[in-house]
Amino acid sequence: MKKVNLAVVGATGMVGRTFLKVLEERQLPIENFYVMASSRSAGSTLTFNGKDYIVEELNEHSFDKPIDIALFSAGGSTSAKYAPIAAEHGCIVIDNSSQWRMDPNVPLIVPEVNPEDISWHKNIIANPNCSTIQAMVALKPLDDKFKIKRVVYSTYQAVSGAGVAGWKDLEDGLKGAAPKKFPHPIANNCLPHIDVFLDNGYTKEEEKMINETRKILHHPDLKVTATTVRVPVFDSHSESINIEFENAFDMKEIFETLKNAPGIVLEDDPQNNVYPLAINAAGHDEVYIGRIRRDESVDNGINIWVVADNIRKGAATNAVQIAQVIIENMQ
Repeated sequence: MKKVNLAVVGATGMVGRTFLKVLEERQLPIENFYVMASSRSAGSTLTFNGKDYIVEELNEHSFDKPIDIALFSAGGSTSAKYAPIAAEHGCIVIDNSSQWRMDPNVPLIVPEVNPEDISWHKNIIANPNCSTIQAMVALKPLDDKFKIKRVVYSTYQAVSGAGVAGWKDLEDGLKGAAPKKFPHPIANNCLPHIDVFLDNGYTKEEEKMINETRKILHHPDLKVTATTVRVPVFDSHSESINIEFENAFDMKEIFETLKNAPGIVLEDDPQNNVYPLAINAAGHDEVYIGRIRRDESVDNGINIWVVADNIRKGAATNAVQIAQVIIENMQ
């Protein structure tokens, strides 16, 4: 396999540091490695594969040197400015922000779901929203087999999805401190409010899930709705997903389809209290599915419970998996 020059942009943030951890675990064939961040973090040191690297300040000349792949997790405005510069220099950018996700010229990728879409990239590839990624791993095999008609998402999202500041709000809030990141206390509370509210009453997070689902599954007219909720959990997003199909099914087929799909671990033995839990998913790359049951209120529907580590599979691991696919296909 070809060795590549690889950069991590936003390397000192929560997702950036997890990029380094996942890259170490997966042992990608890296020739030269670079870590970049804002001027605030420039000059600090990060350790990768037992070697110390000085964090470079990201600027217009960062990609003058030969870099094959750059993993970006530095926010939308940074990606808007610097991803095109990197792309013009022949670097393939895998971007974790929302900046490029709905751009029709940019593929939106979950490797277990639509790896074929990588082939038409123009040097920028978007990593989907964390809550979308785990849902796609669950929905794609079901859509292939039974054709999805409608999806209803209800999410229970960890504070780590709001970065270090979100984490601190819960940690400090449990000690009685007032919130700094969220508009209300998150400790002992649930906030039906992730990202900003839009004119139609939905939040931006809910719109992301709806639009990204349609794009990734190649169903532009799919009926999808969502309610996204921030909950007092540090790591791992949980989702209740109600799915209605065009085609009739046997429940045994549903179980078999999910059991044999890539990236999924079935945990479904409710009589023995076995079902996916956020604390068990944390630190893992798989998507855990349980509480699988028929929705008896419609002809062809089911309910499932889907849990995954939002910083790993929901961000860093998914991006690294995309990089792996690209490297495997390099000549």
